[in-house]
Amino acid sequence: MKLLALDTATEQCSVALMLDDVRITRCVQTPRAHADLILPMIQEVLAEAGTTMKQLDAIAFGRGPGAFTGVRIAIGVAQGLAFACDLPVIGISNLAAVAQQAASTAGDILICMDARMNEVYWARFKFAEDALVIAINDERVSGPDQVIAAMSEIGQDAVIALGTGFKAYPALCAGIKHTELNDSALPRANEIASLAQRDFRLGLAVDPAAAQPVYLRDQVTHVTPKPHVS
Repeated sequence: MKLLALDTATEQCSVALMLDDVRITRCVQTPRAHADLILPMIQEVLAEAGTTMKQLDAIAFGRGPGAFTGVRIAIGVAQGLAFACDLPVIGISNLAAVAQQAASTAGDILICMDARMNEVYWARFKFAEDALVIAINDERVSGPDQVIAAMSEIGQDAVIALGTGFKAYPALCAGIKHTELNDSALPRANEIASLAQRDFRLGLAVDPAAAQPVYLRDQVTHVTPKPHVS
């Protein structure tokens, strides 16, 4: 399978080109230069592989949750390239892309990504028989205390813990037992490519016009109402 994956949802910008068993990847840490970097990075991996967009089967992208602007960049670039080259697209959960980085495949995986505003994006995953993660519960945005309470209700002994939420909110580490911790893990296009390959084989690729971001927060901006003038 020939697939391009990209992600700009966090402070990391990454692309991955999958050509059957060959992977060519690029990953750059950047706070806000995603829009400037992503297209040159895509051109670079295509040139290294000696291939073109029109020779691909699909384009995958990190569909969130993540930074509002970052998620919009990824979906916009994926849609633009897909429309131009008549390719389907596959949106992959950024939380799943982090879970796929777990060093151990045994046990439940808890992903908590810093969502700012004293909240985290979080969900639980486990590895399936194909060595790719599947979600155990719906993705949510909650305060750290709510995550701890939810995990307590489950009554689980310990989890594999990944995500920047554990670094931003130390209470999560103190309140949730874990067997493994990676508090700097960010989503990467490499894992997005792996998960997208499975979704493509399952027939889950869609027309680029149907691509949808996932923000989790209903209100992504706050507007101060103007005072009423009588």
